[in-house]
Amino acid sequence: MSYITKRALEESLKRMLRKKSLDKITIADIAEDCGISRMTFYYHFKDIHDLVEWCCLEDAEKALGDKKTYDTWQQGFLQIFEAVIENRPFIINVYRSVSREQVELYLYKLTYDLIIGVVEEKAVGMKVSEEDKKFIADFYKYGFVGLLLDWIKKDMRENPRQIVERLDLLIRGNITLALDRFRSDKIKQIDPND
Repeated sequence: MSYITKRALEESLKRMLRKKSLDKITIADIAEDCGISRMTFYYHFKDIHDLVEWCCLEDAEKALGDKKTYDTWQQGFLQIFEAVIENRPFIINVYRSVSREQVELYLYKLTYDLIIGVVEEKAVGMKVSEEDKKFIADFYKYGFVGLLLDWIKKDMRENPRQIVERLDLLIRGNITLALDRFRSDKIKQIDPND
């Protein structure tokens, strides 16, 4: 029952965001729309921003599914674009509000989950530290999210498939190359004077 209530609150918020901005929506509005008390809302979420974060994480889980491998990362990244398009009023409204940081955190988490899956897959059999794998995934995460945020800022006009195809051309083979460079059996100490 708890999950059903959370989903109802999510749908209510997304419905309302089609008509007004996030800063104009109150907990009372959402509770009334769902036919629940404000206390029921507070049982599940501490405030509207907590609900926004939960919505983002739920959408992230649905968007990626099992598309976290080297052979499917392009499809996974395209599904991130599609999830943003599907939730356009929600994303645009939250992005343009004081909760912009939540959209960025949502995209960072979503993209990191995708990329770390690829990094882990490509690192099998290589002696690469967890810290270095995380560093590689973080590097690509920031590039991917930068492209997504720029696309959102430009009202999502560019075809996501073209963005993903160009990105694929740019990074094809580079994750494996980066992992190879970070192999602990190959790394030498970096001299800061070099």
